[in-house]
Amino acid sequence: MKLNDVPKNDRPREKLAKYGVDRLSNTELLAIILGTGVKGLNVVDLANKILKKFGSENLKDVKYDELINTFGLGQAKACEIVACLELGKRLLKDKPEKLIMQPEDVYRELKDLRQHKKEHLVIFYLDTHSREIMREIISIGTLNENLVHPREVFEPAIKNNAAQIIIAHNHPSGISDPSDDDMEITRRLIDSGKLLGIEVVDHVIIGSGGFFSFRNNNIL
Repeated sequence: MKLNDVPKNDRPREKLAKYGVDRLSNTELLAIILGTGVKGLNVVDLANKILKKFGSENLKDVKYDELINTFGLGQAKACEIVACLELGKRLLKDKPEKLIMQPEDVYRELKDLRQHKKEHLVIFYLDTHSREIMREIISIGTLNENLVHPREVFEPAIKNNAAQIIIAHNHPSGISDPSDDDMEITRRLIDSGKLLGIEVVDHVIIGSGGFFSFRNNNIL
């Protein structure tokens, strides 16, 4: 499929502008860095092939010589990839490891959602030591069983070797008490996590003046 055949809102740049960078996959982020594809491959397919060849974990250490002429990459694109990866490593070099475990941490980290007019479902992906690997906005809009599918929640966990997740979302009403849909979605995700060996640590609902923690209320 050519990139022009993909619906505009699903193209990496348009998707980033509409939903934010957290919503994009590694493939889509790399596609934005690449800018264009090569003969026979659109930019998304090219990014996907590069990630499959080197792996998400190993790509951060890839060398210029390894990239040059891979899948038709030229000098300019190989330089851009290596430069972006090196810049990211330098910026993160002195950044302390962030522990996200307590609901107070989640509430503090998601302060921008406290007054938001739409519900945002955010997943924190953690390693075995409760250190944040990444976080991702899974959906925007009223939460229900049709909108939130376990596949969308756990696919990034599997790709990034997460051992635990924390579910979080905001209530535009400002009231943090869980709804029936919140309870049902949480049960479904806990059951799915057990099958995959990924623990659901907590579900934190963000209100305008406080939060509700499923774990603190012994619901998990």
